[in-house]
Amino acid sequence: MVNEAAVEMFVGGLVMDPATQAPIVVLKDETGSVTLPIWIGITEATSIASAIKQLAMARPLTHDLFYDLLQQLGITVQRIVITELRESTYFAELVLGQGDKVILLDSRPSDAIAMALRASAPIYVTQQVLDQAKVAFASQGQVPAAQSPSAEGQGASQEEGDEGQEEEASQDFRAVDKDKWEEILQDLDPDDFKYKM
Repeated sequence: MVNEAAVEMFVGGLVMDPATQAPIVVLKDETGSVTLPIWIGITEATSIASAIKQLAMARPLTHDLFYDLLQQLGITVQRIVITELRESTYFAELVLGQGDKVILLDSRPSDAIAMALRASAPIYVTQQVLDQAKVAFASQGQVPAAQSPSAEGQGASQEEGDEGQEEEASQDFRAVDKDKWEEILQDLDPDDFKYKM
């Protein structure tokens, strides 16, 4: 894990991008003054939503299976950290523990968040990522940094490994009014996210 200051964040909820209907997980700090939206895939959104709602599934989802496997092996999820924002893509680490041993696993933020929710583990975002988001916001002057398109036209909120849905969502977001988006963020609630099982 990177050795730098990090801010604890909480899942504020799941919403749909008003332009593309792509799912977005929104992290908030304790005061609610800092938000970090990340466009994710529908599978990961469903997994996060099921953890938020504490739904008992007939068969385990992939994150349930992985979490159960870790428990059987005596491995705990200590925390997750969103460590980097590089070329419009967020990167994260799962910090696991087994006895005195610490295990770091590279992860997409959505997978890490899904695991953290199952383990009731804290979610952190490095100050560097938050600062990069602020700089992006200042340079765009339109929407909060995590949603604003970069100079190359790529959204600064997509995840590595998703199938283009996040890129398309963030590019189309340019047409969404800033005040409307801020209103959506302020009224976040897990019930706002409608998903299919």
